[in-house]
Amino acid sequence: MPITRLLIANRGEIALRIHRAAHEMGIETVAVHSTADADAMHVRLANHAVCIGPPNAAQSYLNQAAIIAAAEISGADAIHPGYGFLSENAQFAEIVEAHGIVWVGPKPEHIRTMGDKVEAKRTAGALGLPLVPGSDGAIHSTEEAARVAEQIGYPVLVKAASGGGGRGMKVIASPDQLESLIGQAKSEAKSAFGDDTVYLEKYLGNPRHIEFQVFGDGNGSAIHLGERDCSLQRRHQKVLEEAPSPVLSAEERARMGEVVRKAMADMGYRGAGTIEFLWEDGQFYFIEMNTRLQVEHPVTEMITGLDLVREQIRIADGKPLSVQQDEIEFHGHAIECRINAEDPFNFAPSPGKVTAYHAAGGMHVRVDSGLYAGYQIPPYYDSMIAKLIVYGRTREGCIMRLRRALEEMVIDGVRTSIPLHKALLQEPDILDGDYSIKWLEEWLAERNA
Repeated sequence: MPITRLLIANRGEIALRIHRAAHEMGIETVAVHSTADADAMHVRLANHAVCIGPPNAAQSYLNQAAIIAAAEISGADAIHPGYGFLSENAQFAEIVEAHGIVWVGPKPEHIRTMGDKVEAKRTAGALGLPLVPGSDGAIHSTEEAARVAEQIGYPVLVKAASGGGGRGMKVIASPDQLESLIGQAKSEAKSAFGDDTVYLEKYLGNPRHIEFQVFGDGNGSAIHLGERDCSLQRRHQKVLEEAPSPVLSAEERARMGEVVRKAMADMGYRGAGTIEFLWEDGQFYFIEMNTRLQVEHPVTEMITGLDLVREQIRIADGKPLSVQQDEIEFHGHAIECRINAEDPFNFAPSPGKVTAYHAAGGMHVRVDSGLYAGYQIPPYYDSMIAKLIVYGRTREGCIMRLRRALEEMVIDGVRTSIPLHKALLQEPDILDGDYSIKWLEEWLAERNA
């Protein structure tokens, strides 16, 4: 039976993004929401809405029983988890499928494999993806860590196996720091993720963060949709993303794209995924795979013309990929600015009432946001409130259009990161595409000194 009613297990701009794709496919939507999100735009627009709990995410958007109950009482035959929250929770995916509801996402076993960074690295190596030199699995003792560090050379990076967002991650510059920093990483990992498993990797000095968008049909067919450069980061959180990367040639893109495409085909991967690499001196090093839609998926949509959410729903519905690799063409350049409700330079959160809102417009300008004048931005969730995505035939043209769009964008009543993006687009390094994952934090430190 085809999907006719889709429950959106998320909030904010991504919930609205999923609603739009579903409605364009003739599919009804069910919005689940906390009491804090009763007036959210996606809740207003959905065919059906179900309140699933109080503002605290643990009691609402992470409440698996409440979401399943909402699906059953609303008659939803599929669940799309968006990103964050339960999108990479293998147990939830299994529960959804056990209830006879379609899971719009990868197979639960692939979510579980790629969610464990040690197992993900092992699997990636077996699939032929290039790895950062490091330990073969978890580190169980200081002595073992010392041997591995000596073998791959200092500095090394200790990382939490269940980690994310930089927690449980430490750079170890010399042998005398090994024991204390591994202890700190294990303690952080236990506190943040309930798992103190850590592993070691070679620390790369000044890499870029480049990721490839992939899709699989679950039956051995897969495609890649090119790469995104996500190197402008603060505390491991992406700020601005662009596609294609300013540093890759068409030949490198095709070569690495085929490597990831083949890996996903061999894996039998289903749905959307992103394979993330560090890139330095022309070499790619696998760091992780996200088994979900990415925040920055619109830049890929802009340069390929493909609707990634629509493709997710099609594949979950048992349909084949809508395009084959040789049909995919890359055109022009796209950049996404993440707009957060926060101080643009010290990043203090700034929730509150939006007193005036005007989205930028014009040719090849897209705004993904659930904002409207009078909306009360709740203080309980991630601070991202909008994404401004701009396309141009060239990177230079894209930047000029983005500058113009940022000037047009109005969000009054709260502080936002728009001034940060305006400042970044005046920097020679950014204009030249000459930046790494360390660039933004160094620039901010110098600016705020």
